[in-house]
Amino acid sequence: MNSRQVGSSGEDRAAAYLVQQGFTILCRNWRTKRGEIDIIATKNDILVFAEVKTLPSGSVQTLMQELGRKKQKRITETAKWFLLNNRQYSNSIIRFDVLIVDMPGLEPVYHVENAFSESV
Repeated sequence: MNSRQVGSSGEDRAAAYLVQQGFTILCRNWRTKRGEIDIIATKNDILVFAEVKTLPSGSVQTLMQELGRKKQKRITETAKWFLLNNRQYSNSIIRFDVLIVDMPGLEPVYHVENAFSESV
């Protein structure tokens, strides 16, 4: 598989995991000119903007490089656009999660809740 296929497969597995945890998937690969959010999901008044990283040969250092401040800022800015265009979620609790897929030493899908915040 090429890297795009690996990423897509990881996103499929991450979405399935969230559904198993009781989330409803609202969007996948929601894009603006400035960025993209891999998965947007909701559960009990919590709106989750999730970044998915498939890292079959990765490490914590790889993850840190992949999800640096610039990437976090892009995700939070994209989330703001989503909220401006979907006002029905304005009273939701907002959370930025990361789902790590296939990283050695972790569960097959490892969910980090509140991985970062808007104040990046």
